[in-house]
Amino acid sequence: MKIKTVLFVSVLLLMGSNFFAQQSNDSAPEVKIAGSRILHIHSAIVDQDYDLYINLPRFFEDTTKTFPIIYLLDAQWDFPLLNGIYGEQYYDGFLPEAIIVGITWGGVNPNPDILRRRDFTPSKEGNNPVGGGAEKFLSFIKKELIPFIDSTFRTKPGDRTLMGSSLGGLFTLYVMFNETELFSNYVLTSPAIGWNNRIINSYEKKFTDPQKPIKLSMAIGGYEDVDYFQKFVENLKEKKYPGLKLNSFVIDGIGHSGGKADGFTRGLQFVFNKGDVSIDPDILKKYTGTYQNPMGFKIDLRLENNHLVAEIPGNGDRILYASNETEFYMIGQYLKVYFQNDGDGNTTGFQVETYDNKFFMKKIN
Repeated sequence: MKIKTVLFVSVLLLMGSNFFAQQSNDSAPEVKIAGSRILHIHSAIVDQDYDLYINLPRFFEDTTKTFPIIYLLDAQWDFPLLNGIYGEQYYDGFLPEAIIVGITWGGVNPNPDILRRRDFTPSKEGNNPVGGGAEKFLSFIKKELIPFIDSTFRTKPGDRTLMGSSLGGLFTLYVMFNETELFSNYVLTSPAIGWNNRIINSYEKKFTDPQKPIKLSMAIGGYEDVDYFQKFVENLKEKKYPGLKLNSFVIDGIGHSGGKADGFTRGLQFVFNKGDVSIDPDILKKYTGTYQNPMGFKIDLRLENNHLVAEIPGNGDRILYASNETEFYMIGQYLKVYFQNDGDGNTTGFQVETYDNKFFMKKIN
């Protein structure tokens, strides 16, 4: 009798656990990416519905600001990845506040494998009936998507980045060769440059030096066709286009799809690199000395190799790089420095801006 009772109770507990597990799974809320939203647009040019995954930056509510735009292809796969990369790189000071626009296909049960082959390729390949829609898709981006985004958000029209991988990387190159100045930056990984007997080369041959500077970052996995990738890159370098700044690298130990994280991260760092403005040493000398905040925390600044070096207690020496004569930053962290002078041109201190704080350092020596 006791055995039957134990078995009965065990069955009830098992049924109950399964029931509550099913209930919990069914009623659990979907995970959403904070700050993101979905917009929809119909392209009359392609005759296709597209879904747009949007992520807005911090301080977007500040109506005095405008923002660069990062357009990402294959958002159905890569939007969460880029969103995570962006947050990390923004926190570390490598990226500015920016709006991310992920592009994917809408409508009823869209098949990305087929639709991306149609939209991202400049020609059909072999007997495959799907392909060759790159011209229409580019026209959609130029005439329908970008005007829609620019009219919806406060954008910087001259500061756009296009990102893609594989066939998306092929399309990114296609855009750069055909509508060069539509975007300022091009970031791609593992481009399918072998498509249709390497037809992308025919577009590269017609490519002319950009009228305004653009940046291109290309990466490939070490287990891919590295030799041809390197030949493609070297061909671009040999042309020595003054308006094209090129970055390329091979990611060791990685295959075709796995290079996106590293390729996108380093690519974005490259295209958004602030640079280091050369400042007159006499101006920099005025900034040297000891600074203190109201809590008694002190920082010493010295001049070394035409750079300001901050001696930070507990943090060692850190180089300050110049954005202009009064604004400086550190590489690898969200830290900006704004020097202030009195009416006679004497340095009174500097404002420090970190990711989550602002404070003033007064010059005391």
